[in-house]
Amino acid sequence: MEYGTGCLVCGDEIIYSAAAATFTCFYCGVTKETNASCRMGHFVCDACHNAGACDLIERCCSNTDCVSPVALAMTLMKNPAVKMHGPEHHFLVPAVLLTAFHAATNAGKGTLAERVREARKRADDVKGGFCGFQGACGAAIGAGIFMSIVSGATPLSDRERKLSNLITAECLLAIAENGGARCCKRETLRAIITGAAFVQREFGVDILVDPVPPCCFTNMNRECLRERCGFYPDAREVEMITPIQGAEIQCP
Repeated sequence: MEYGTGCLVCGDEIIYSAAAATFTCFYCGVTKETNASCRMGHFVCDACHNAGACDLIERCCSNTDCVSPVALAMTLMKNPAVKMHGPEHHFLVPAVLLTAFHAATNAGKGTLAERVREARKRADDVKGGFCGFQGACGAAIGAGIFMSIVSGATPLSDRERKLSNLITAECLLAIAENGGARCCKRETLRAIITGAAFVQREFGVDILVDPVPPCCFTNMNRECLRERCGFYPDAREVEMITPIQGAEIQCP
């Protein structure tokens, strides 16, 4: 059994330490320095954590007809392959924004598949825990990856590089102003909404952003902000997601 939140091996709480220590990945046996392990000493490397989720995200975003990045992200995040927290969200943000951008601009699906694949490669460099240990949430960096791909930015670009950094900065501000411990679902949605507004302002491209439904992940998140989060369901009725319930949700 693989757990959808906490330690993937035993479900216990993940402990983050200021100083890195050497651990061996429970699944593939690779030895790495890490700041994150559970109290039982289990460690799962990013590659093993992400593998199934990133395959799902790439396949779905390259083939779907969905034009709303929020709706697409919610479908993907409800799939049990996408854990409650994890670096797969760093790829999810640019993938759904690319999908929506291509739909809004009537670009070809062949180009979309290439761009989604490139976003996955770039997102692989954004490790788990980036938000706390590097001071830049991976969801916001994911928006920057999206912009750098669609604008063709390089380190030597002028306006393209500016736009890529600016969208990241605006997403980081939207995430930081809310405060609280990490919630990959919350930060993913904020980055998508902020990124879509940025695209409309800078390019005049209208990306459909559906209203975010009441959060269905709160019972999976030990650090949920509850009433402090703009996506919290309050008194509204909503079916909560659990790993067992989510197992029935599919994506093309």
